Amino acid sequence: MDRGGIRRRLAVGLALLTASGVLAVAVPAQAHAAAPTRCEGRKVKTYPFSTGTLYVYKRGGHVCVITLSKRPGREQWMKASVQAYRARAVTDEGKSTRRAGPVTVHAGQRCVWVKGRVGRGSVSKGWILC
Repeated sequence: MDRGGIRRRLAVGLALLTASGVLAVAVPAQAHAAAPTRCEGRKVKTYPFSTGTLYVYKRGGHVCVITLSKRPGREQWMKASVQAYRARAVTDEGKSTRRAGPVTVHAGQRCVWVKGRVGRGSVSKGWILC
């Protein structure tokens, strides 16, 4: 084998090693960036209230809710909550500038109770999606 063949193989090997290193660093960053910022499935209900809107999505037996502020940018107390019948509520609450949630429960065919809050405004819907 001549020196040209060895150099080409080394260059290809180095290129593959570099590409795999870049992917190893980039993929976790993309996975972190792709953390859920919205609900999966189709939107089944929208509940506007004085300071925000609560969106309800359904996919298979899962129900997901997200609360969005009408005036994003100002930090205020926000909450998104969903509870399947005869189960504990799953809640995301705290200070935020834009949204609370998404929060998801497996409801199967059970009814769910959804709640949303932005600042002093809130919405709470009784048993829905029965």
